[in-house]
Amino acid sequence: MKNITVSVDDETYRRARMKAAEQDTSVSALVRRFLAELAGGESDNERLKREERVIREKISAFRASDRLARDSVHERDL
Repeated sequence: MKNITVSVDDETYRRARMKAAEQDTSVSALVRRFLAELAGGESDNERLKREERVIREKISAFRASDRLARDSVHERDL
């Protein structure tokens, strides 16, 4: 387990101690829980990769040689 030092203003520290007391825990435990939840979440990069995988799985029959009619591409009704 690693130790970190965090500097906060007096009012923030006072409020954090009050919250910790209400929850029958310590300020360190509150910070530890917050950081664990923060680190446990999915990063933007991970989320984008997951979304890309889902989209790629939905594409089943695409070939670069497939062509669309010009009118279809521009949504023209003739």
